Amino acid sequence: MAESKQSDVSNVTEVVEEEKTRQFTPWLKRIVTVIAVSFSLYQLYATGISSLPAIQHRAIHLSFALLLIFILYPVGKGDRKKIPWFDIAPIVASVGIGLYIVVNYMELIYRAGAPNTMDKIMAALAIVLTLEACRRTMGNGLTLVALFFVLYNFLGQYIPGPIKHNGFSLGRVLEHLYLTSEGIYGVAIYVTSTFVFTFILFGAFLQVTGGGKAFIDLAFAMTGRYRGGPAKAAVFSSGFMGSISGSSFANVATTGIFTIPLMKKVGYKPEFSGGVEAASSSGGQIMPPVMGAAAFIMAEMTGITYNQLILYAALPAILYFFSVFLMVDFRAAKNGLKGLSKEEIPNLKETLKRSIFVLIGPIAIVAFLLGGFSPIKASFYALIIVIIGSYFRKDTRLTLPKFIEALEIGAKNAVGLIAACAAAGLIVGTVTLTGIGVQFADMVVILSQGSLIIALILTMVASIILGMGLPTAALYIILATMAAPALINMGVALPAAHLFIFYYGCMAAVTPPVALSSFLAAGIAKAKPMPTSFQGLKLSLAAFLLPFIFAANPALLFYETTFIEVVLVTVTSVMGIVALAASLEGYFLGMVSKLERITLFLSAILMLVPGFITDVFGITIILLIAFKSYLKSKKQLLGKSITT
Repeated sequence: MAESKQSDVSNVTEVVEEEKTRQFTPWLKRIVTVIAVSFSLYQLYATGISSLPAIQHRAIHLSFALLLIFILYPVGKGDRKKIPWFDIAPIVASVGIGLYIVVNYMELIYRAGAPNTMDKIMAALAIVLTLEACRRTMGNGLTLVALFFVLYNFLGQYIPGPIKHNGFSLGRVLEHLYLTSEGIYGVAIYVTSTFVFTFILFGAFLQVTGGGKAFIDLAFAMTGRYRGGPAKAAVFSSGFMGSISGSSFANVATTGIFTIPLMKKVGYKPEFSGGVEAASSSGGQIMPPVMGAAAFIMAEMTGITYNQLILYAALPAILYFFSVFLMVDFRAAKNGLKGLSKEEIPNLKETLKRSIFVLIGPIAIVAFLLGGFSPIKASFYALIIVIIGSYFRKDTRLTLPKFIEALEIGAKNAVGLIAACAAAGLIVGTVTLTGIGVQFADMVVILSQGSLIIALILTMVASIILGMGLPTAALYIILATMAAPALINMGVALPAAHLFIFYYGCMAAVTPPVALSSFLAAGIAKAKPMPTSFQGLKLSLAAFLLPFIFAANPALLFYETTFIEVVLVTVTSVMGIVALAASLEGYFLGMVSKLERITLFLSAILMLVPGFITDVFGITIILLIAFKSYLKSKKQLLGKSITT
C-alpha cells in the first residue's frame, strides 16, 4: 500500500520546495550540493568530535545558512534558472561576516565595548543579511517584526507611553546585536548550531532510509482494520513524524499523501480528512520526546533539563491526541464507517521486521535522553545508529549517493529555521538592551487588571496572531522573552507559562483565517480550504483548553505535585476529554441530542477545571448521559433484532 505512494510523497515535497527555490542547471546544482554537504559534515564534526569557541562556531553556522539561502532563494518571483548579478554581493557578504568573527576573534574580545568602524560595518551587513534571508525563506511577517524591533533601539524616545526609552547609539546597537551572545548569535542560534541541526539531519537520514514510510506502515498495520482506520493511522503516524520534524506544514505534505486519500476511501468527507491530518500534524510538535526545535530552545531559556521538560509535556500531549483519536472514532461510528480490507493493510510482523533497524534510531533518542545524555550527544549518537542500522537490509542501505542526498536534504531543510532564529535573535537582543520585556510584562498585568484568566487570554491571542506568520520556534523565542515573565509574575508555574505559549504557537497552523497546515491538507484532499480549516480547529480544540488547565493546575504537568493529585487530575482530564469529543461529534455510545451535546460540553469544562465540586458535577453528568446513551443504543439493537 505505502510503496505505491512513495513517489507521490517525493513529488509533493518537491512541489512545495520548487514554489520558493531556484531551479538550477546541473553544474549549479553540483555547487549547491557541495556547499550543503560541507555544511552538514561541518555540523556533524562540531557536534560529535570537536567544536570551535561558541561565537566562532555560531558565526560559521549562520554564514553557511545565509550562503545557501542567497543561492537557493530568489529575491522575488523572477528568473529561477540562474543567480542574478545583484545576488553576488549578499553571497560574498554572507561568507564575509562569518570569516570576520573567526579571523578576528581575539581582537574582538580585547576591544569589547569599543567597536571600531569595520566592526560596525560588518554588524550592519549581518543585520541586513539576516533580515533579507528571513524574508526570502519565511516571508514578510517575522521580517517586519524583527525590523520594527531593530528600529525601536534607535527610535524609542519618540514612542509615547510605557515602552518609551532614551534611545541608543548606532555603535552600541550594532555591537550588541552582532558581537555579543545576546543578539544574532544568541540562544536561538546556539540551539540550531548544536543539536537542532543534528535532529533535522537525523530526520533527513530517516527519510532517505525509509524511516518515514516505516512510521506510516506501522500506523496502518496497527489501526487500519478498525472502523475509520486510515484516520486513526493519520493520528499516529503524523504524531510520530511531527515530533521529529517539528514542522506541521512539512508533516502534512509527507504523511497526508498517504492518509488523506485512504480516509476519503473509507467514507470520511474531504474536509474532515484534511482536518484530521492538519490537527494530527500540528499536534506532533507538542508530543515528546523531540517536540521540534522549540522544545530545545525552551530547555535553554527556562533552565529546565530536557528530560524534565518532556515529562512535564507528556500528559497534555497524550490527552490532545486522545481527543483527536476519539473524535475520529466517534465520527466513524456515527457514520457507520469501516476499516480497510486485509489486502490493503501492511502485515504488522513483516513491517516490524523490515523497518526495525531504521526505527531503532528514534527509540535510541528516547533512551539516550532518559539515560542522561545531553540533547547534543543524544541526537548525534541516534543519527549514527540510523546510519548503521540502515545497512542491515538491502532496501534501506545507505549507498554513497543516498548518503550525500541525506546530507544535502538536511542542510536545505535547516536554513529556513536558522534564518528565522537569527531574526528572532535581533528581537531578543533588542529586548535585553532596551528592557522592553519588563515593560511588556507590566502592561499585561495592567491590561488584565490583575486577573490571571484575562492575562492568559491576552497571551493566547498574541501567540495565535503571531503564530499565523511566524515559525513556532521564532514565535516561542519572542513570547518567552516578553510574555512568559508576565504570567510567571502572576503565579503561573515556570514550565506551565512556557508551554502555554508553545501550545498556541503550534495551534496557529490550524487556526482560521490563516491555517497553513489545513490549507495544504485541503489541497491534497481536494477540499474547500476554509471548511477544512474549521474541521482542523474543531479537532484541535483540546489544545486550546488544556493550556488554561495546566496554567491553573500544574499537577497536569506532574509539576510539584503528589501521586494522588496526579492520579486525580489524570482521571478527571481523561473523562473531560471524552465528554469534549462526544459533545463535538454528537456521539457517545450512540447518538446524542443537541441538548445533551451542550450538557456534555459544559461537563467537559467542569472536569477540566480543577476543583472537587466541579469534578463531582462533571462526572455525574457524564455518567448519566453515558447510561442514557447505552440504554438508547441497546433499545435500537433490540428493535432491529425483532424486526429481523
